[in-house]
Amino acid sequence: MSSRVAVMSIIVENTNAVEQINTILHENGSYIIGRMGLPYRERHINIICIALDAPQDVISALSGKIGALTGVSVKTAYSSKVYPD
Repeated sequence: MSSRVAVMSIIVENTNAVEQINTILHENGSYIIGRMGLPYRERHINIICIALDAPQDVISALSGKIGALTGVSVKTAYSSKVYPD
């Protein structure tokens, strides 16, 4: 299956969702290239950036699962190049 490189940006306004996010990311850990998390204490939010190399449907499903959590926003940017497996 072909894969794409993508960057997923996550804004967490509901800190109760952090454990669920970490569980979802752990389940997809084999696709994660890198991850950076920033607590923005002044605004009481967390910012998470994930770099992925995965099939399109995996990236979309991951974004959907995380975005469905209450108080969590997700945006994903995809590379235009598709890599064969």
